[in-house]
This record gives sequence, structure tokens and C-alpha cells, in this order.
Amino acid sequence: MNSPAIQLFRCSQFFYRRGFRRTSYLVNVVNRLFFSAWLPGSARVGEGLIVGYWGLGIVIHNNTVIGKNCWICQNVTIGRNFSDRQVPHIGDNVYIGAGSVLFGEITVGDNVFIGSNCVVNSSIPDNCTVVGNPMRIVSTNNSKNHIELRALDKGGMM
Repeated sequence: MNSPAIQLFRCSQFFYRRGFRRTSYLVNVVNRLFFSAWLPGSARVGEGLIVGYWGLGIVIHNNTVIGKNCWICQNVTIGRNFSDRQVPHIGDNVYIGAGSVLFGEITVGDNVFIGSNCVVNSSIPDNCTVVGNPMRIVSTNNSKNHIELRALDKGGMM
């Protein structure tokens, strides 16, 4: 079952796609007030999104693209750099650890693990694990993805 923050996001996305931009914005404001999550309906997010602790502290830019089966932990910010025109494009099966920041005109590949408190300002290829501030790639052969971790977390609260 999706967390209430994800349900409100999908509702906001529903209204946005049908041209009810103000209603979408109001649903997003409700999400912000109740769950401290900024998940705008204009963001393109694939199925299977999980947010940690009901989206506590998550901020996603309006134009962000997130693939399928992604897991975003609490206090994650995804946005653009001051001089950039584009925002991050995140692939499928990506795990973003708590407190991480992704910004700029970057692409995050498929099956990527981003460690906690990681600052990502450059693109990441597929099947990598990155950690640190500034980020560094510590593994390039992810044989398992975070979907297997979902079996451990039935309530979506990790």
C-alpha cells in the first residue's frame, strides 16, 4: 500500500494532467502541510515510488523525471542548480539515501544506490553505488537492486 504522501501526490498528478493546475497545487500544499513533502503533480514519476517515513522532508523540483520502482528516503532534495536550466533525470530502480541532495543537469542511471547524505552534482552511470560529499563511485557492479529490500519493509516506513 502506498503511503498517504504518495496517494496525495498521485491525486495532485491526476489533476495536473487533466489541466486543473490550481487544484493540483492545492493538493500539493495539503501534502506539504501534513507530511512536509513537496511532491508536485507536474513531476513525472513512474510507478512503484516509495518514500521513507511518508515523505518527511522530501523536496522534488516541478520538472523532475523519476523512473519506475524508485525509493526516496526522508530529507532528500532533488532540484536544479542556480545557473542550470534542467533538473535531474533519475532512472529506474534507484535508491536515494536519507539526507541526499541531487541537483543540476545530471542523469542518474538505472539500478543505482545513492548513500545517505550524498551530494550528487554529476551524472551517474547504470549499476553504480555512490557515497560521500562530494560523491564518489564506490561500486560499478550492483548485482542486486533495492527492490529486494522492499521485502524487508512491508510498511514502507524505512
